Amino acid sequence: MFALIDCNNFYVSCERVFNPKLNNKPVVVLSNNDGCAISRSNEAKAFGIPMGAPAFKYQKVFQKNNVKVFSSNFPLYGDMSSRVMSILSKFTPNIEIYSIDEAFLKFEGFENYDLESYCQNIKDMVLKWTGIPISIGVAPTKALAKVSNRIAKKFPNQTKGVYLISSREKRIKALKWLKIEDVWGIGFRHSERLKNNKVNTAHDFILLPDNWVRKKMSVVGLRLKKELEGKSVLDLEEVRSSKKAIATTRSFEGTITDYEKIKERISTFAVCCAEKLRTQNSNCNSIYVFVKSNKFQKNKPQYRNGILMTIPFSTNSNMVICKYAVEGLKKIFKQGIDYKKAGTIVMGLDSSENHQLNLFENENPKHKYLMKTIDYIQKKEGQSKIKLASQDLKKRWKMKQEKLSPNYTCKINDIIRVK
Repeated sequence: MFALIDCNNFYVSCERVFNPKLNNKPVVVLSNNDGCAISRSNEAKAFGIPMGAPAFKYQKVFQKNNVKVFSSNFPLYGDMSSRVMSILSKFTPNIEIYSIDEAFLKFEGFENYDLESYCQNIKDMVLKWTGIPISIGVAPTKALAKVSNRIAKKFPNQTKGVYLISSREKRIKALKWLKIEDVWGIGFRHSERLKNNKVNTAHDFILLPDNWVRKKMSVVGLRLKKELEGKSVLDLEEVRSSKKAIATTRSFEGTITDYEKIKERISTFAVCCAEKLRTQNSNCNSIYVFVKSNKFQKNKPQYRNGILMTIPFSTNSNMVICKYAVEGLKKIFKQGIDYKKAGTIVMGLDSSENHQLNLFENENPKHKYLMKTIDYIQKKEGQSKIKLASQDLKKRWKMKQEKLSPNYTCKINDIIRVK
């Protein structure tokens, strides 16, 4: 049996742990630069605040309903997530950390256990030790565990936060209840195609012929169908594979029109991508650079563009990746535009230990040792001690975080003091 553990309104719950006055109050946590709502309490959802709601558009709603708004505090959320995952690992060694607030558990050898009672103990311990409420869905497959978890979260009074799909009758009933667009792994395009074929629920989906599903949705869709039928084909991914692409993108606090300032941002983003590559021992052979204007300022010229720059050899060097990123920016930059967002994405990743060499052009071999030295100094002395010339040595770009809560568990000065 598989269990999916999902922390309820995780970012909001983290804020409530250290500020109990927020309990039973409408709370919203905003994304980077205080842009959009990325976590909402149930009370905030009741006021019709959707996920991804732009903060400036819902300012009046926040004020009218006394909604407490917070800037995202990812160091705190990451630390709280680690604490939750650590507790979960005490109940079974088979765990897959799926996201910052979700994890799959696999119960092998638990045939004689009362899993509902066992999961209730998990729920109670996580709440007692961290203050984070969770929902648990248990089923024979990962996809059905997702369905089961949705039921546990949707009907907390009846399920007490734990629900098991332990029989064929329960499975069929759950699939008939679940809308096709809410099925794990089915995105907007597939859901629209399925609805056009009169497939409106997960149960309708499993009634489709295997050949049709494989033809229209590939082998991935067929695996999902088998999972929903109760046949386990997806196992835990206990060791997460290296990323296939690495992105560093940011929305600016204001807007930027000056080329040199945009260039500095792109250079910093490219260096950040290079550092992430070295962290996972990878190289890249291409970089995508993009810029965007503010789509909400309809009265100003709108512009968005991007370009893929191919690097003739695999690299994770700050200098090389930054050079091609800046070259790409020169080709897409347009004067007279108020830019709100920019970013870089490195692609074509392979192992830095075993990569394809180029017959005619290769990286300067000194770069490898230089990057090791830079990483060592940055780790010892702190980030941003060494920068490229295209980066601003004095400027410390800071996100807009006007409603940031203290890092209660991450900074010694922010620890709550009991008087």
